[in-house]
Amino acid sequence: MVLCSIPSENTDSIPKFPGIDKLVHTGFFFVFTVLLYYGAIRKTGTSKPSWNISIRVVMVSSLFALLTEYLQWKIFTYRSAEAWDLFADTVGTGMGVFAYLLLHNTYRTQVSK
Repeated sequence: MVLCSIPSENTDSIPKFPGIDKLVHTGFFFVFTVLLYYGAIRKTGTSKPSWNISIRVVMVSSLFALLTEYLQWKIFTYRSAEAWDLFADTVGTGMGVFAYLLLHNTYRTQVSK
């Protein structure tokens, strides 16, 4: 939440290229989704992919994406809320889900050998 509320003027010293904002959104939500999965896996102690965990993680990540864009629109008026930011957040979440499914299936295959 803090990273989404930082004024863009504070990042002027960082080299930028067109589209870096979307890349940053994607990266943030990828890491956020992976951490949500990690916490859910640790809490449940499961060693196999679970639809229940995936649905909860996607819901929390999507709601958080909507919240950050809403806050950028209404509260942090020095930031801009864009539909493309929301799309980038969704892509990051999708990448996190894909990584979870890929790595969890790989882990199960290696453990069962």
